[in-house]
Amino acid sequence: MTNNPLYLAPMEDVTDPAFRLLCKRFGADRVYTEFVNADALVRDVPSTMRKLRVRDEERPVAIQIYGKDAASMADAARIVEQAKPDIIDINFGCPVKKVAGKGAGAGLLRDVPRMLEITRAVVNAVHTPVTVKTRLGWDANTLYLPDGTPFIVDLAERLQDIGITELAIHGRTRAQMYRDEADWTLIGEVKRNPRIHIPIIGNGDVTTPERARECFERYGVDAVMIGRATFGCPWIFAEIKEYLNSPNNQNTPIIPKTMKDKIAILKEHVDRAIEWVGDEHKGILHSRRHFAASPVFKGLPDFRQTRIALLRADTREEVFAIMDQILQRWGDNNTPQ
Repeated sequence: MTNNPLYLAPMEDVTDPAFRLLCKRFGADRVYTEFVNADALVRDVPSTMRKLRVRDEERPVAIQIYGKDAASMADAARIVEQAKPDIIDINFGCPVKKVAGKGAGAGLLRDVPRMLEITRAVVNAVHTPVTVKTRLGWDANTLYLPDGTPFIVDLAERLQDIGITELAIHGRTRAQMYRDEADWTLIGEVKRNPRIHIPIIGNGDVTTPERARECFERYGVDAVMIGRATFGCPWIFAEIKEYLNSPNNQNTPIIPKTMKDKIAILKEHVDRAIEWVGDEHKGILHSRRHFAASPVFKGLPDFRQTRIALLRADTREEVFAIMDQILQRWGDNNTPQ
């Protein structure tokens, strides 16, 4: 494992192979697939089976599965193992209603016995290392047990005892969704627990190199997982690594410094997405989330109408033409007009 490893968080409609490979190029030490529905895997749904495709260039790669039934999760894990990921990750953290509201993902924070049953079934079903990603608890009222022990500290011990090899913790409750600031203090308590011997990965609001350093140094985590801050910014891994490791580490990937460099990466992402999906329009749809959130365009004056046009463009030619216009008008050596 490298010093201060950085992981790309699993995100639905985001961490497809096109984006994973870009993040890997810019220094992500591990990447995760989108969420994979266990029941759909067992039913052999083509769109779900497609999510199991991983390439050697993106290793180490984790395939993440979610579900609410131990038997189907075990069956799904066996199917996933045939794709030969480096890790099988169990999603006990997704807060969205269509997942948590149906008793999967973060919904299992309200049913710890079932969560443990699912974990045990998956661990026993495969030879591939099994990891878990979860949250601090269901809501503010469940952060501590009656005896004062933090819920997540107790849960971490129980998951470890079943046989998981790592635990990733998002510093929010399910009730918080993605609101409020992520609380890393309880993540730090899990890491400091002398009974815990597996690696602990921290997740939540790591958006700058300075924050990444603080998470490593203050909370002692073994790795930092980055999610939304990667949207339209796969080079964030290189920026953080340069900050954490310079001047000792000469292997930091080259960071795109100019707007021209960064727009070239966004264009490459579009091309990779189209290639992966096999359809121009669908590939662009996969890329739009990144256009909307990319820091490349933040702060540009009078940008609203251009942004709308960029998000409405539905052909590669249109997208690239608008990006070229942006570069011409607001490029690094130009004065905004």
